[in-house]
Amino acid sequence: MVSSTLVALYAAAGQDPPGLLPARQQMAFSLGWHIVLACFGVAFPAMIYVVHRRGITRDDSVALGLAKRWATVSAILFAIGAVSGTVLSFEMGLLWPGLMGRYGDVLGLPFAFEGLSFFIEAIFLGIYLYGWGRMSPRRHLAMLIPMGAAGVVGTFCVVSVNAWMNNPTGFRLVDGEITEVNPWRAMFNDGVSLQFAHMWVGAFMLVGFVVAGVYAAGLLRDRRDDHHRLGFTVPFVFATVAALLQPFVGHVLGMRVHDTQPSKLAAFELATTTEGSAPLRLGGVLVNGEVRGVFELPRLGSIIARNSLTAPVPGLDTVAVEDRPPVNITHLAFQTMVAIGTLLAVMVLVFWLLRWRRRDLSTHRWFLWMAVAAGPLAVLALECGWVATEVGRQPWTVWQVLRTREAASTSSGLWWSYTGVLLVYIGMTVGAIVVLRSMARRWRAGSETLLAPYGPEVSPVDQAQLVRSAGEE
Repeated sequence: MVSSTLVALYAAAGQDPPGLLPARQQMAFSLGWHIVLACFGVAFPAMIYVVHRRGITRDDSVALGLAKRWATVSAILFAIGAVSGTVLSFEMGLLWPGLMGRYGDVLGLPFAFEGLSFFIEAIFLGIYLYGWGRMSPRRHLAMLIPMGAAGVVGTFCVVSVNAWMNNPTGFRLVDGEITEVNPWRAMFNDGVSLQFAHMWVGAFMLVGFVVAGVYAAGLLRDRRDDHHRLGFTVPFVFATVAALLQPFVGHVLGMRVHDTQPSKLAAFELATTTEGSAPLRLGGVLVNGEVRGVFELPRLGSIIARNSLTAPVPGLDTVAVEDRPPVNITHLAFQTMVAIGTLLAVMVLVFWLLRWRRRDLSTHRWFLWMAVAAGPLAVLALECGWVATEVGRQPWTVWQVLRTREAASTSSGLWWSYTGVLLVYIGMTVGAIVVLRSMARRWRAGSETLLAPYGPEVSPVDQAQLVRSAGEE
């Protein structure tokens, strides 16, 4: 109540609450950092499953070695993600009391399921890590299924909250009071399926290209052994499917934006006025109400945004000035995402077409350099996608229900919180890089991964039982 009164006083004075800017900066930084780790929780278990299954069914020691190494990396990333995810959960209440204080009952269900999914993922990751040589091969492999499913469900829950902020439902607002709360309807809101599909496919793009890029770098250093070839091929196949599927998912999602958030679409397209047969504007910025430095392709804007040659694209002139998003940030972030996605889709399409014609581009250094660059580009595309989604919704935290200035904290001490988060995240980043590079050096030197250095020794009797179980399966 006190916070709401203070927000009203700041609004009456034409000022933003003092916590608004640091809250935005801290949330943007921590969410942008954590989302990369969340992608590994979604996609990495599937890749580990493929190489582990190959190792079992084909008696492939190289594939099993990859599964062990990738599982070790996954454990390190999971541990770091647990810290950053915990920070994010506290930030929701600390930075945005106007959101959680009023709509906590509406959003509680997906947050509860996300916490449950986190523990399930941690349990089965632990079983998988310490199960090498202690479980029958196929039962051990099966541990990856609930682990991967929990990662997907947890990500779905988080995305459902964001989708609800874009498509608020599951409650009624009567005289400023929240009534008739339906948390299931809020969780499975109208926008969640497409937004989650876009994020899910994007996760496989990011992880696939990042992991493939690591092995492409090894191939560039003439490490052309089976380990590096398989380590490149498996994630690159996942990335290929995702890169070719993503433009279609994004297109369908973009068409829905016209119906739900026309001001965001106007910012995407840099449309100052409503136009039929709208052009596609490449580049450009809005300066004093005028579009400058833009290259236009006739009609293509209507085709992409509305799936029509003549359908109009709404302009900013249909939106009140106080309701318009930051146009230039939204437009440039959206176009950067689309440009990188298109580039990566063309790259993988050319690779497999030439592979079909018996020309292997993975033996060419210029292509390997492109594969190395594809990882950071995929990360940048994902970050730009979230910037376009979040900044394009402004000035609303909950679309046309709660403004961001009303949701933000009125505390003047949030800059200290932001500084602390920066230091923690920088420390985790440095620590992760040091640990991963140290492990890579030991692996290159021929060291075997010891996943359970302090685990119980497997007795000869237990080992014989494992062999018999494997034979029965």
